[in-house]
Amino acid sequence: MSVSTAPAPSPETRTAMAVLLALSLCHLLNDTIQSLLPAIYPVLHQNYALTFTQIGFLHFVFQVTASLLQPAVGFVTDKRPMFRLATAGMGASLIGLVLLAFAAHYWVMLLAAAAIGIGSSIFHPDSSRNARTASGGRYGFAQSLFQVGGNTGSAIGPLLAAYIVLPFGQSSIAWFSVLALTGMVLLWNVGSWARAQHVRRRASRAPAPESALPQRKVIVVIGILAMLVFSKYLYLASLTSYYTFFLIERFGVSVRDAQLLLFVFLGAVALGTFAGGPIGDRIGRKAVIWVSILGVLPFTLALPYANLFWTAVLSAIIGVILASAFSAIIVYAQQLVPNRVGMISGLFFGFAFGVAGVGAALLGMVADARGILFVYHVCSFLPLLGLLTVFLPADNAIRRR
Repeated sequence: MSVSTAPAPSPETRTAMAVLLALSLCHLLNDTIQSLLPAIYPVLHQNYALTFTQIGFLHFVFQVTASLLQPAVGFVTDKRPMFRLATAGMGASLIGLVLLAFAAHYWVMLLAAAAIGIGSSIFHPDSSRNARTASGGRYGFAQSLFQVGGNTGSAIGPLLAAYIVLPFGQSSIAWFSVLALTGMVLLWNVGSWARAQHVRRRASRAPAPESALPQRKVIVVIGILAMLVFSKYLYLASLTSYYTFFLIERFGVSVRDAQLLLFVFLGAVALGTFAGGPIGDRIGRKAVIWVSILGVLPFTLALPYANLFWTAVLSAIIGVILASAFSAIIVYAQQLVPNRVGMISGLFFGFAFGVAGVGAALLGMVADARGILFVYHVCSFLPLLGLLTVFLPADNAIRRR
């Protein structure tokens, strides 16, 4: 009797998986660092008597540098790859952490916020491009694995602030320099791998990939995808920024219980992020976008009317379904413009950050004027924008020539 065994993974496959895991870990480290900044706003507010206007401008500086620079970084590195740029970006985050740890003046805090934002704006487009290169054709899986690291880091940051920065003070932020140094080492090695891949592609003289659609059509489709990202991240901003206030006001739960329910939601977001890419590899990106954005509508409409138990259940369902869209949208857009992977990644990451930041501020103004419950009634209709998916070309129509 013969026993058949599966062939062992090739060295190239093992290397590519190691690169993807390294990029996911670096995404975790990067987003942990950037989520520390808003998490310590109460500390800065108390220590230096900052006004809410000053805190708002501090966050604005971070959001502008973290979002608006990303498309520019992607555009430049698409034309001229810089294999140590991501390491330098993590170095900028390291400088920002040190400045923030010992900042005693407001202008130093602004410099720290800008440095952390610049580090993030460099990291995302360059690392997303490398994740696609290491995907082995499983583009959705690669983007999801890369993305789930960032979601995990965003959830870890507030916990570290609560259990380390609050008890030990502002100077303890310097301890997190270890995270940035670890990221720099990993990204240096990833850069060496990316350089070798670039040399190999140039030696093979493979033709540059082209879009399968005319330029005007590509611009229209990119605009539709941007509207879908807008609906997704504006609704997510309502939950990540104001969910605890909603729970406290509507159900009278304690701050601790509200935070626990928020972490349930954030865990569901991480799960949905990881699941969306591989599912898109199997059934197509457009199908995932349909289900993820429009399919979440019944649950968002029910949320404002549910009791506490079903609010927790519905928020978890919303997190899983809605989060699955982003990897599919990124890969779909990269296939639209296959010769501008970095620029497209930077555009959508930057736009997502911008929508989340500006959206949180606008929703806060609405909540002050009309109440937090009104915010959730209005936001529950945002997934209706998922109907725009009908105008997206089928997956096989956008595959590269």
